[in-house]
Amino acid sequence: MPSLDVPPGGGGFSTVTFAELRLPDDVRDLLGERLASAHDPFGDIDRASARCHQAFAQLPVEVLQSLLDFGRHPDAPGVALVRNLPVDPLLPPTPRDGGPSLGKRTFVAEGVLLGLSGLLGEPVGFLSEREGRLVHDVVPVAYGAATQTSQGTKVFLSFHNDLVHDCQDCYSRHGPDFVVLNCLRADRESEACTYYADARDIVGLLDTATLDVLRSPAFRMNAPGGFVSSLVDRDEAYSDPVPVLRGPGEFPEVVTAANGVRPLTVAARAAFDTFQSACLVVAHEVRLAPGQALLINNRKGVHARSRYTAHYDGRDRWLQRTYVRRNLWDIRHRSVPGVRRIH
Repeated sequence: MPSLDVPPGGGGFSTVTFAELRLPDDVRDLLGERLASAHDPFGDIDRASARCHQAFAQLPVEVLQSLLDFGRHPDAPGVALVRNLPVDPLLPPTPRDGGPSLGKRTFVAEGVLLGLSGLLGEPVGFLSEREGRLVHDVVPVAYGAATQTSQGTKVFLSFHNDLVHDCQDCYSRHGPDFVVLNCLRADRESEACTYYADARDIVGLLDTATLDVLRSPAFRMNAPGGFVSSLVDRDEAYSDPVPVLRGPGEFPEVVTAANGVRPLTVAARAAFDTFQSACLVVAHEVRLAPGQALLINNRKGVHARSRYTAHYDGRDRWLQRTYVRRNLWDIRHRSVPGVRRIH
């Protein structure tokens, strides 16, 4: 019976915070047939999402429940690898400019992404990230090679949450609850590695004094690169002082920014350095391949990405990504009339 099995994690640490699900071959093939009949989803994304939801709703109930349970239970694993998903029969060259691809003629990958996302919540587009598109092409871009963004390849993309700039203290408030990554093409050297460190595992390594500092408002988070790159006169936009850890000890929430965290005291600097070291110790690692998707809880943990080699020749690594919220109602004040996107 298919289920969210809990294997030894890629980092060999916790058996609670990493899960894996493999679709049976016949289920994969039937799902692929349903998604292959879909047209370009970007003309009417709501209609496309409904069609994808319909296709995924016909999965065997054990598979469907495993995916739904991942999204709804506080004690569920923070990351899940879904294997043996359907893929497009042919792919155009990997976009070199950050996408989207104009040469893609089938949309199985987009269907997989939207279908998985719809089981976790509501896909959401933020105007400060990829101009509000719901489907992001995550590919190496030459001018962003050394940046702390998804376009980078030459630097380790540090442990972070995907955040959204807002004016209410912490940039996680209006950000995604989940990030879904679907692999269309792996890097040819198999160097690219995605890491996930669960807050429950991190907390288990830290002493009380360090945890007390991390739970205090002694840190400022820089806004995501997509937001600060739109600013004319500066390259940073730091939040109010906030904690890195929040919530009950059994179910902690973690917040840290890829684009920079500014500890405000010597003790905060020491605690944050210890926190980052703990992330490396507990992290599960995944080298995504075509037919695989990674479901990331963006509040239970933080994720990172290794350096890898980019060639910019149309054969580079290509993932697609969605941001997902369980509820759009509490960010309705940020909605953009007429386009169903979020400021």
